[in-house]
Order: sequence, then structure tokens, then C-alpha cells
Amino acid sequence: MRIGSLAHSAGVTTKTVRFYEQAGLLPEPPRTPSGYRDYPPESADRLLFIRGAQAAGLSLAAIRDILLIHDSGQTPHGRGADLIASQLRQIEIRLEELTHTRNALRAMATRE
Repeated sequence: MRIGSLAHSAGVTTKTVRFYEQAGLLPEPPRTPSGYRDYPPESADRLLFIRGAQAAGLSLAAIRDILLIHDSGQTPHGRGADLIASQLRQIEIRLEELTHTRNALRAMATRE
């Protein structure tokens, strides 16, 4: 899949795809004989994960570390397991905060 199609399917710009590639978050794809990047279909899922992780508050460095663990194909242990557990805790805290805010807004909306 070419970069424009990939960017469109993940809801990002081609510039963002190139940035993630340069930052080590997205593996460099093979190239076609004419020199175009040829991204595999799973690249779109990876981009969606990166965007979601950023939206959840993870830094690009933390996302890169998590993706390295994922790409190794091994079960996380040691520092990797600690990193994932820490990120999960942060996301769970953020979910609780968002749930509380949602409930407060719903209560306000029904007080008319």
C-alpha cells in the first residue's frame, strides 16, 4: 500500500507517516521497483495504535519501547513488563478521570 493510502486509512497525513518512520515507530517498508514505499496492511493498525497511545498520554519514547517489545515477539519481562504495567496504570487512571467527568457532564445536562 502506498503512503497516501496508508495515511488516509489511519486518518493521518503522509508527513505524519514519514515522521513516525523516522522516529523509529513505524518500520521502513520495502520499496517497489520504481522506488515507492510499499507499506504492508498491518502498518495501518500500527498507526492507529500509535495515535491511540498518544491520545492516552503516552510519550513517543514510551510508545517506541512498547513497540520494540511487541516486535521482538517475546513475552515482556523485567523492564519491559514494568513499562507496560506502568502505562496500563496511567491509562486506567485516565479512564477513571474521564468517566468521572462524563458522569458530571451528564448530571449537568439533565438538571434543566
